[in-house]
Amino acid sequence: MAIYHLSVKTISRSAGRSATAAAAYRAGVQITDERTGDVHDYSRRGGVDSSELVLPVGAPSWASDRSALWNAAEQAEKRKNSTVAREFEIALPAELSPVARRDLAVSFARELVERHGCAADVCIHAPGKEGDNRNHHAHVLLTTRRLGREGFGEKTRELDEAKTGAKLITQWRERFASMQNERLQAAGIDARVDHRTLADQGIDRSPTVHLGPAAAGYERRTGEVSRKREDWGIEAEAFERLRRAKATGEQERRTLLDQARQWRAQGGDRRQIEQTILYFSSELAAARSEQTRRDRMTVQELDAEIGQLRPLPVRDLVERDPAVVLLGQEVRELSHARDEALRKESAAKDQALRWRRDSPWLAQLHDRGLFRSKELDQFEQIRVEAARVTEELTPRLVDVRMAESTTRKALEERLMLEQAPIREQIADLDELRAGKAKQEQAERDQREAARQIERARAEAPEQFKKMADRRQSRLFWKSDDEKALSPALREAIETYNATPVEARSAVLDRLMSEHRDQVIEYQKMRKELDRGR
Repeated sequence: MAIYHLSVKTISRSAGRSATAAAAYRAGVQITDERTGDVHDYSRRGGVDSSELVLPVGAPSWASDRSALWNAAEQAEKRKNSTVAREFEIALPAELSPVARRDLAVSFARELVERHGCAADVCIHAPGKEGDNRNHHAHVLLTTRRLGREGFGEKTRELDEAKTGAKLITQWRERFASMQNERLQAAGIDARVDHRTLADQGIDRSPTVHLGPAAAGYERRTGEVSRKREDWGIEAEAFERLRRAKATGEQERRTLLDQARQWRAQGGDRRQIEQTILYFSSELAAARSEQTRRDRMTVQELDAEIGQLRPLPVRDLVERDPAVVLLGQEVRELSHARDEALRKESAAKDQALRWRRDSPWLAQLHDRGLFRSKELDQFEQIRVEAARVTEELTPRLVDVRMAESTTRKALEERLMLEQAPIREQIADLDELRAGKAKQEQAERDQREAARQIERARAEAPEQFKKMADRRQSRLFWKSDDEKALSPALREAIETYNATPVEARSAVLDRLMSEHRDQVIEYQKMRKELDRGR
């Protein structure tokens, strides 16, 4: 099936990049940056199927030269953090022929040029040898200024500004999808693409993960799984598949159970219906019984059960796997042997250089064939042999690393899928434990508040008596006590002290109900004042 991809990026000096280097790399050519003097030579780079400049009408003749075009684009920008180029990276359908793919990319670039007045450099790249062989794609590198008869002019601000940039990119995404579908239809191919997200298309599926050139290059070079793949990893994908399967399975069980009951009501095969109802009813009953058991467990019991269920980390299990251990050992042995060969090669080169510095005349005679140095011949022999060993070991090392990476990945995925039911069960228990812990804390807080109220009620009569004594001695109402009491509470306390002892309990109940918080705060203040004295 055809895959849709279009991403827009910028080439900026603030990131240490240049338009000349970007153009040289994408076209696989050599370009000298006249502004900095740097030589960007990618002429030995493979994988470039074609490269073509698309210029606006009336462009100067010198713009047909790639080096002149991008040097002019660089020199048109004066600021040290300027954006010097803009890139549209597009996926090309593997179902189309090479000619049709080139026509699609160039036609899209031509529309960009006609709309924005800039120049475009269209480079079509073949799939990488180590990657997906359907990954045909093109890099459309655009200048950030319009190109006219006099050279570069104003900036293409419409692609930069917040009000218009995002809207234009969305339009170009939609336009490229239309162009791609037109080419597929013309070629008699049923596949179609859509620029919208899966959610906007109403498709209930997680999008695939794009590793990007850095992570993909790391995996190709080292044969190891990149950190990005680990971060996005298979764990979330496995859990999501399991969650959907579980939800679907429960729904199917309930649906079949309802159908069986309907069949029984309609007079169907009684024995088959009873077996169906018995099977699914027992499953549901077991599930309800397990849920009831967990609901009755305490936080400590849930912690213990989680600890018993928790499996060993997948990484630990992978590291202990015999196949991974053997492959890892082979990787280490090959790496050691290759490093040793590289060390010998480097040492032979250094020894030869030192000999040449110490004996320059003999070195010249040796190079002209008038004299043979045994030392130089010996150093060269060691270097050649070490280079041969390095050349033999490197592809073997890459293959073993790739085998180790593939084995690890397959093992991790299998273990994750095997552990997924247990991990989901642990997640459910964790959620239940968190809820119970919160509930128990709330109950403890409630009990503590009740105890605090009881203590305040028990201490209130003595406090109120002391208030009355201090008031009689003219030490109350003018001290710090007065600041802590509202007029309503003062009146309530005076009423309490004026009430006969045998009737004070009901007055105290009413007072604690209406002024509980203030009484508690007052008691805290009095205790602090008493301790201060």
